[in-house]
Amino acid sequence: MPYEYRRMTPEERAAIVEERRRRGYPLHSPPHPYRETGWYCITAANYEHAHVMASPDRLTAFEDQFLSELIGIRAEIGGWVILTNHYHFLVGVQSLEQISALLKHLHGSTARAWNLEDGLTGKRKVWYKFCDRYIRNERHYYHALNYIHYNAVKHDYVESPYEWPWSSVHLYLDTWGRQGLREQWVKYPIGDGWDYGD
Repeated sequence: MPYEYRRMTPEERAAIVEERRRRGYPLHSPPHPYRETGWYCITAANYEHAHVMASPDRLTAFEDQFLSELIGIRAEIGGWVILTNHYHFLVGVQSLEQISALLKHLHGSTARAWNLEDGLTGKRKVWYKFCDRYIRNERHYYHALNYIHYNAVKHDYVESPYEWPWSSVHLYLDTWGRQGLREQWVKYPIGDGWDYGD
């Protein structure tokens, strides 16, 4: 949305802001209408989708840190994929505030570390705000999980989800096997998207 907003006319921008005001959303940031216990699909991207996490070492370190911090808050981890400029996590939490605090810390610490490594301290914004989607039911959950596992293919990083190392698909492969995963793909296809769990 921030990229589209920049291309809008002043009238279009005013209409969007008025619609957000009418719905009770924050005027210039993603709404987080659900706050209760449950499952969420969490997404965040590097600012302007720059490929800040492009190195394998950085991807691995980010994956390790994120998983460790989720375990630290006793979140249930349903699935994840980390690409070179964004990530998706499917997590079960007691409240969205837990995730907000965790991401503030995670994004702050990684931005500082990477800007120091790249000699860009004070010159580069690394993260944009995160988005969350409350998972409404089992069908929605599995659509989201399949979308997450297919994401590296969707963005042309690899031809098969199994080729991308920074994904939970490998844990599911070990548990369910290829046939079990194939059955989940057929039962919960992602089609044009994943966000249609009703």
